[in-house]
Amino acid sequence: MPDLICVFGGVYSNHLALAATVEAAWRRGARRFYCLGDLGGFGPNPDKVLPLLREHEVTVLQGNYDHSVGHGLADCGCGYTDPRDNHYAQLSYDYTLARTGDEFRAYQRALPEVIVEEWAGKRVRMAHGSPRRVNEFLWESAAPDAFLARLMDAERADVLLVTHTGIPWQRTLPDGRLVVNVGAIGRPANDGTTDVWYALITVGEETAQRVSAELCRLPYDHPRLAAEMRAEGLPPEFVATIETGFWTTCLEILPPKERMRGRY
Repeated sequence: MPDLICVFGGVYSNHLALAATVEAAWRRGARRFYCLGDLGGFGPNPDKVLPLLREHEVTVLQGNYDHSVGHGLADCGCGYTDPRDNHYAQLSYDYTLARTGDEFRAYQRALPEVIVEEWAGKRVRMAHGSPRRVNEFLWESAAPDAFLARLMDAERADVLLVTHTGIPWQRTLPDGRLVVNVGAIGRPANDGTTDVWYALITVGEETAQRVSAELCRLPYDHPRLAAEMRAEGLPPEFVATIETGFWTTCLEILPPKERMRGRY
């Protein structure tokens, strides 16, 4: 029987989507869960995330947000360059840092920066942004095969799993190696729906050496999250993203192809 593994990223304090992701993947048959980082940010009440991670025994990789919150740094280290992007990123980070308790900060500080495993004889490298930099954005339209192959060569990786961009995609390289951006469960993918995304990795399908991925769309109780965000006084632009499925902030980092999918 194939082994199903749930991999997700970008929780962004969305405890409702986290609970829904685990439940949906469990119903599909997943019994192992991995998070590629960024537990806080954007959403409300970040401390609600920690009990769920522990309850479901999620293996978590340290993202840029987790590193910054865990060490009490001045900003999220998100990798933005535009002043407007950085303005909203700072609002999100300041809120999250102020409302993350000591226990959750210590948890994030202790998270591993690298996860490497072997699944069905394949070397699987997990990263938040990319193997070479935690806040590197691997956009589908800006990551040619040759570039991805070089990243994987440096890691001796057969499978590369990343997040950080918040927009899911996957690609099988000409030599058969697999790259998957698992998306984010904390906010929509700038596609005009309120759903979020995670990945189900199938190990051992058809042959013992096969690893494949399915990108899964997930509805959850987004009106409840929006209400929590309003109650916490988060920016209305953030709430609008949750309610419409379109990004309203942190847009300047998007390549043209990815930005054209959105409204703004």
